[in-house]
Amino acid sequence: MRIVIVGDGKVGSTLVANLAGENHDIIVIDTDPHALTSTTDRYDVVGICGNGAAYAVQKQAGVDKCDLLIATTSSDERNILCCMVANQLGAGNTIARVRNPEYASHMKYLKDNLKLSMYINPELEAAEEISRILRFPTAIKVSPFMFDRVEMIEIRLKEGSPLVGMSLVKMKRYYNEDILICTVLRNDKAIIPNGEFVLEAGDRVSIIATPEVLNSFARKIFPNSHKVRNVMIIGGSRIAHYLSKQLVDVGVKVKIIDNDLNRCKELSAELPEAQIIFGNARDRELLLEEGLEKMDAFVTLTSVDEENIIASMLGVTYNIQKVVTKINDTDMAAMMYKLGLDVAVSPKDITADTIIRYVRAMANSGESSMTTLHTICNAQVEVMEFRVEGDMPFLGKHLMDLHIKAQTLIGCVVRNGQAIIANGSTTIEKNDNVIVVAAKGKIKELGDILR
Repeated sequence: MRIVIVGDGKVGSTLVANLAGENHDIIVIDTDPHALTSTTDRYDVVGICGNGAAYAVQKQAGVDKCDLLIATTSSDERNILCCMVANQLGAGNTIARVRNPEYASHMKYLKDNLKLSMYINPELEAAEEISRILRFPTAIKVSPFMFDRVEMIEIRLKEGSPLVGMSLVKMKRYYNEDILICTVLRNDKAIIPNGEFVLEAGDRVSIIATPEVLNSFARKIFPNSHKVRNVMIIGGSRIAHYLSKQLVDVGVKVKIIDNDLNRCKELSAELPEAQIIFGNARDRELLLEEGLEKMDAFVTLTSVDEENIIASMLGVTYNIQKVVTKINDTDMAAMMYKLGLDVAVSPKDITADTIIRYVRAMANSGESSMTTLHTICNAQVEVMEFRVEGDMPFLGKHLMDLHIKAQTLIGCVVRNGQAIIANGSTTIEKNDNVIVVAAKGKIKELGDILR
């Protein structure tokens, strides 16, 4: 496909890095020549220096012949204008990055009237991911599928965990829960295990099941965990705004600390049910005065990765049940885990996953369409949900009889609204939703699962 990306910042460059290896014809537009040179030197893409909202620049980029234009600049208004111009030129599809909470409440109206194919709000998506993690206090990551009928959670096994030393076959027999362990991250290497695989302390384990079964299983292996009722947030960002509204709506007490007095005043007006504190998050005495030690969760959302990591380390020092760290540089994730910071959330990576899923759905053959995509295991593994829409050669056959690719796993089949955790006797039928786990980039559509 021919794809034009306007904006070569954090989100744009992440999209280029992910899409450049998928045989697309990519053109990147940005006003910064140095950023463009860095991108074109690293990837086989075309760079055009200019204003991506300008008709002449879009014409030069061939937007009139492109399949998709993605506007990811730092300005919501420019992104919307880029898509309007692209639609006038005849672009096949348009996606706009829109972040401002003032637009969020009427984006459906704007989408319909501006003929946007999709809009994405990275901060809102990040807030929703953090909210899911806080609602499941034992999880490092929570990935929903099929309108939340199925979830995948990621947990870290610590010394003393009842799962340490167990094979997967023994665990399944002992706990008698309808779950499937899909991946294990051990020593920074992602493994799709078989039944004889033995779990060890330090493993990060991804488990798929229905939410009810996952909750039941988590209560058995984490008997001392409890619901999050009090949350301290560092940084009054847009993510903090969205997250606080979601938490307050479900009865969670929220306290936000920010060092910008004007922003504190804005948040006080926007979030009357949250407590807003003006102060420096590096001030340990202030945090202790505001009840840090009594918090169930501690979330760091400043614009600086290093500040978030340092603040999160303080939260770990006081044994807070759940510490969540927002990062922009995902290369820092491995270092964070070594520091004991398990939960990292990256808005740009969430955005990239959503857009890549859309791009792959456009490129699918028509026999299946991708509806959900999540990356796990330090971005080494993709978990994809496909809708079976046509006749495929393996329909009706038991999974044990199929020649499925190495490092590929069928995790779950959802049929008539009912989730079926996959085993050897499971079949895939037309109109099913199928969740596939595979090494990153190996599966683009459901038909790719076979050798």
